[in-house]
Amino acid sequence: MTTNLNTLLTALYVKIDDYLGRRTRTGRPPKLSDAELLTLAVAQVLLGVRSEARWLRFVPTHLPGAFPYLPGQSGYNKRLRAALPLIKQLIRVLATDTDLWADPVWVVDSTPVECARSRPTVKRSNLAGWAGYSYCASHSRFFWGLRLHLIATPSGLPITWALADPKIDERQVLIAALDHDHTLTADRPGLTIIADKGYVSRELDTYLAERGIALLRPSYRNRTPHPAEHLLKPVRQLVESIFDTLKGQLDLELHGGRSIDGVGARIGQRLLALTAAIWHNRATGQPITRSLTAYDH
Repeated sequence: MTTNLNTLLTALYVKIDDYLGRRTRTGRPPKLSDAELLTLAVAQVLLGVRSEARWLRFVPTHLPGAFPYLPGQSGYNKRLRAALPLIKQLIRVLATDTDLWADPVWVVDSTPVECARSRPTVKRSNLAGWAGYSYCASHSRFFWGLRLHLIATPSGLPITWALADPKIDERQVLIAALDHDHTLTADRPGLTIIADKGYVSRELDTYLAERGIALLRPSYRNRTPHPAEHLLKPVRQLVESIFDTLKGQLDLELHGGRSIDGVGARIGQRLLALTAAIWHNRATGQPITRSLTAYDH
């Protein structure tokens, strides 16, 4: 196996097709199978083509014969939005197929996902009731949109993720994410989560302690520092590098979604692409697990 795009897409298609098995729905099968749809979606992200209409014109020329049938732009968009639950499943399937899934250390943080900039766009957006205004201290700017809350291994492998109103406390989102899927923390003795100061909370500490999870974070200046606090800074930079990969190479902030299903599908599409690259790099024994440079051209 090699690190080129065609090899990754072939391996990914086979993995998805094997996971989905034979189609059980009644009626005529779609011309573009679910395995082909999600492989096509991953290829779009890795090649950096944000426009779906341009992507469907791009494929026959640059990936000839890879996809025997291509739908129109509206059909592709509709299928992709409807596939969000399947995208979430496949992120987990690929993640659990690597040895990184058993990593006893997780990093957690959130980042803005801007969805509109002008006031008229905000007023007519279908995201009303989901998105909101907030301030991002790390970027020193206000934004209107959602926040992506991500739990990952230090190598960048997504464990779970959530999109939430930016005004919702990130500590509450972390509790909700772990409550939503009890299997995440099952059979993980000695699990440690590394976070920033924003996750200081007695309620969160109690919640995690009851589940045998240690939470490490920097102390406030008026508190006694943790003995291993000097080791947190380089690990904390890892989650920032994961977001940098999502934003700088996978265009997280340029998702183009205009509804909650659209934003969710596009964010999931990018996380699936990141997971697929890590999964393939791990399978091929690459020295840098999160490297995408072999697939972006």
